[in-house]
Order: sequence, then structure tokens, then C-alpha cells
Amino acid sequence: MSPARSARPSRAGSGALSALVRAGRLVAPGAWPRSVLSTDQWLQLYAGFQAGAFDLVALWGEPGWVHIAAREAQTTAIFSLACPQGAYPALGRLHAPAIRLERALADLVGLRPQGLPDARPWLDHGRWTTGQPLSRRRRRRAAQPYAFLPVEGEGLHEIPVGPVHAGVIEPGHFRLTVNGETIVRLEERLGYVHRGAAALMRGAAVSRAARLAGRICGDSTVAYAYAFALAVERALGVEAPPRAQWLRALMAELERLANHLGDIGAVCNDAAFSLLHAHCGMLREQVLRACHAAFGHRLMMDGVAPGGVTADLRDGGVAVLMELVETVRRTFPGLVDIYDETNSLQDRVVGTGVVRPEWVRRFAAGGYVGRAAGRPFDARRQAPYELYGELAFDAPVLSEGDVNARVWIRIREVEQSLAILDQLLAAPPDLPWRVDLPKPSKAAREGAALVESFRGDVFLWVRLDATGALEACWFRDPSWFQWPLLEAAIEGGIVGDFPLCNKSFNCAYAGHDG
Repeated sequence: MSPARSARPSRAGSGALSALVRAGRLVAPGAWPRSVLSTDQWLQLYAGFQAGAFDLVALWGEPGWVHIAAREAQTTAIFSLACPQGAYPALGRLHAPAIRLERALADLVGLRPQGLPDARPWLDHGRWTTGQPLSRRRRRRAAQPYAFLPVEGEGLHEIPVGPVHAGVIEPGHFRLTVNGETIVRLEERLGYVHRGAAALMRGAAVSRAARLAGRICGDSTVAYAYAFALAVERALGVEAPPRAQWLRALMAELERLANHLGDIGAVCNDAAFSLLHAHCGMLREQVLRACHAAFGHRLMMDGVAPGGVTADLRDGGVAVLMELVETVRRTFPGLVDIYDETNSLQDRVVGTGVVRPEWVRRFAAGGYVGRAAGRPFDARRQAPYELYGELAFDAPVLSEGDVNARVWIRIREVEQSLAILDQLLAAPPDLPWRVDLPKPSKAAREGAALVESFRGDVFLWVRLDATGALEACWFRDPSWFQWPLLEAAIEGGIVGDFPLCNKSFNCAYAGHDG
């Protein structure tokens, strides 16, 4: 059944984040300023996370430096701490959302998070030909059995799932500790799809790096390319022309529409209700075919690039997309009625896999995982970029936090995307759809962006060298803060509900692993 709407107002900021930016040494101004902090100031930043005043956006590093992107109310900023000895105080000892990020940082760069409660390798399984690939002193780690966390108690046994799964599914391992049918603990092991994207981007020309960005996570190729383009443009102090912004928004909403339709059907399929899986799959296919007709690619891969887009809408594209919107709007409500009125399906989804509001607030979880549990963050609304500041739409929020709520958030987002597409298609801007990128200046060579993918907010940061090539790049998929919540949500549930709950999260493997 449809849950009650429960929008939670945004937490008012105290200005502490802005004060830290001013207190530090500003090295990169702009919408995402970056300041170098002293150790004492760095610990003040930690205190803000521990108190729940700041949201962790991303944590990454490079040889000799650790970086943190943080958010407070409408303020976003990046902070850096020098690590001349290759170590820094672990944020994860005070703020759990940082733990996996810091484990990955140790694997990639070799920076040691001192005091981290879980120092096991995360991305590096001991199979890489080069260990610590982003460090100056590369040290390969020998492969060893992974030490899953122990669970004590009578009558417990373990069920290993993956990393190889049935069907066309990316690899990831799940270790279920159960008592009978009841799940006592779920522990994930990821990293199987790490391709070294950040290392591949280093030194690459912007054009090549843009193509790499669009391949970080295939089902979010537009969102990643969009975030990369915005970050580069902000680093260079350039803005895409109105028609490019219009085309980008079209592609982003079509990507969102296709994925939500696919997810709704897939969740129903994991509850053994294949009828909606088939019908939603057909609608998703119509979206993909319309994308191919309008943009020349079903996933619109390589359509967004720094400076604008790579091609204009094809002839007849507006008519094709208008027809698609009408088809989905005419067909989708009937499918929603079937979902809402099938009692056997509702028995499976209502009250299953509950994520508590305090969890999503602590982890700053976005997308349907966060908004289904009362956190209203949507980068298109709370951190609007380009045309999203001018468009009229809602970011639906519910409070129940179960599988049903996550499905309903997707349903409402389908409706909102259709409304956005109506507005966009009604007023196509004139040419041009691309501008040339200027050479970087000494004053502005860094840029960051937060773009709303269908899963939630994608973060991407770049630094360009004097030639305009990428000196450094980092990205953070929304799944980094959603995967841990899946572990919490399934605890106390039954084994038979794990696939259903997992599908309702639909966290990314490739996007997370990089």
C-alpha cells in the first residue's frame, strides 16, 4: 500500500563548516572551496561529523595528503591535511561512514588511518599486479583468506553467496550468518570490479577522461559524465551553453526513468511476481529505444562532455520523446495499481528490510534509500546545478524505510521525471550545444560536482595541470553509503527476504569498486 508522505525539513546549519574554510589556508576558491587545515583544525572537522553537524560527502587522498568533502545545510567544502609520514588520525573511529572509505584509501594510496577500528583491506584482494597503485611507493600485498567478522552463539551457521551470481549480475560476496532462517549478521565483501579508473584518468586528456568517467558505472553513465563535465567546467571557469544544459537534463531524466522502471519490475520479480517485471521491462525497453532514436545510443553513453554535449538531438527527437512520455504516462498508473492492490505482493514488501531514519542521517545516504527513510536530500533540489534550479518538481520523501517505501519513491520519481521532461520538451533552447574549453589558469584548476543519479548523489572532483590534462581525479558513488545500510536492514530478517531487500537497494558494484 502507498505509505504516508512525511517530508522532513533540512537541518539548519550553524556556519561551522564555512568558519573552518576561512580558518584554513584556502588553496582553491569556488562553489566547492578547498582549504588546507592544521591538525587541530582537522580534529575540529572530525568533531562536527561526530556531533552529526556535518555530512560526509567523500574521503580520498593522494601521496602525502588526505582530503575530505563535507556538507552542512547549503554549504559544501573540501578540506585537506598534509600527511608527511604517510599517516593521519582515522575519522572512522568517530564516524562509521568513513571506515570503508579509509580502508580503500589505505589500499590505493598507502595512507594509514591511525586508530581505525577495522583495518582489513577493502578493495585490494591481494590479486593486483601493483599494490597501492596511487602511491609513490607501491607495495603489493600477498593474497590471504579474508577474515570475516566472528559471530558467537549456539546453532549458528554461515551461508556464502557469491561473488559469482546467477544471471547477468556483477560480482560481490555476501556472508550470511543465520540461526535457522533468521539472519544474525550480513557482511559484504566488495572490490571484485575494481578497474583502477582513478589511476587511468591521471595524466589523461580531458576528452579521454570524460569517456572513462562515463564507464565508471554503466547504468549511471550520464550521471557520471555529467558530474565530470561540471567539475572540469568549474575548474576552467566555463559554463555550458543553454542548449547543452537542456540536452544534459533530458539525458539525465531519461536515464533515471529507464532505471526506475527496471528496478520496480525487478523488485516485484524477486517477490515472485513476474507480471510487473515483464510490463516494467517492456516500458524500460521503450525508453531505451527512444533514447537511441533521439541520441544515437540506448544508454546515451559519451553524450555528455566538458563544454556541453557531443551531438545535438537527432531530427524528430523531440517528437519521439514526447510520444514516449505520453506512452509511459498512459501505461504506468495501471501497473502501479496492480502493485498496490496485490495482497500477496504487499505481504512481501511492507515491513521488510527497514532502514531507520537515524541510519540514513548518520550515513548521509541519498537516493531512494535515504528518501524512503525520511532524509530529503536530492542534489537537484538541495544543491541545484544548471537547469535544475529553474525546473518545477518535487523530491518525494517517505518515512517507513522498508522495501515498499523504496518502491514508492521510485514510483513517485517516475512521475516527477515525466513532469520534468514535459517542461524540457516544451521549450528547446537554440544552438549552440557546445563551447570550446579554455586553457587552465593558475587561479582555477580544481573543480567538484554533485549530480543526482537514479541511485543518489554522485560526487566527482578533478584537478587539472597546466596543459589541461588531469593531474588527479576522484569520484564517489552513492552506493558507498548505501551498502552498509543493507547489512543493517537485513539483520533479523529471514534468508528468503535477502534477495528482495538487496534488489530494493540495487547498490552498484562497479560504481563502488571503481
